Amino acid sequence: MNSLSLKDRNYLIVGVANRKSVAYHIARELADKGANLILSVKDDKMREAVAKLFPDSALHICDVEKQEDIDALTGKIKNTCPALHGMAHSIAFANYSEGLKPFHETLQKDFLQAVNISCFSLIALSNACKDLFTEDASVITVSISSTRTAAQNYGYMAPIKAALDSSVVFLAKSFSVFSRVRFNSVNAGLLKTSASAGIPGYIDSYLFAEKLTLRKENLSTEEVAKTAAFLLSPDSSGINAQNIVVDAGMGVNAFEEEVVYKATH
Repeated sequence: MNSLSLKDRNYLIVGVANRKSVAYHIARELADKGANLILSVKDDKMREAVAKLFPDSALHICDVEKQEDIDALTGKIKNTCPALHGMAHSIAFANYSEGLKPFHETLQKDFLQAVNISCFSLIALSNACKDLFTEDASVITVSISSTRTAAQNYGYMAPIKAALDSSVVFLAKSFSVFSRVRFNSVNAGLLKTSASAGIPGYIDSYLFAEKLTLRKENLSTEEVAKTAAFLLSPDSSGINAQNIVVDAGMGVNAFEEEVVYKATH
């Protein structure tokens, strides 16, 4: 059943990279429900690839590390779209070019760049789009299921995702002064995406996570996208300033009998 309708609603999607990216699945879910998409990618190379995936959607370049690009993006949207009913923010970056380091050896330049791209970009884009948003627009970002789990191979990204989770709350409060725009995050468990493939040792973590899910089957990117679509829709009007965990029960199942047995025998 596909009862949720987003016909004639306009959404900005930031972060589509390929068919495996979370943003791609969110965009596809929204399009399937009738929404009009405006896509934002980092550069010309990415635009060429994404244009093949969504040939009928507006597509713009915006490097979120550059405020002038963000301002230009909103200017272009204003020229073609009267209003935005929401935005999906799904971008993250960590520089592992020098290999995985212990957390205490994190380089300042790498940490600050990751914060800028993965977290501050949500704030900057939201501020730039504030006059484009309808009175009751919805904004979502994609985070992780737990920032309290110190997965060493995830490096310094968990603290940055924690900042992202907190930013959602503060944006919701800040925007409430002049609008009813809602901000929420979809906090996903481990997913099989092109971005996760770049995390050292991720496959082992992914397989381990599957053992901890209550259904013994890992989370799918489509499930995350469906949650995002719901949060972007008017049907979720009562949900604001929340970090919605979508992890197939993984977070409550640390003492799964099979896992405990294999670890102790």
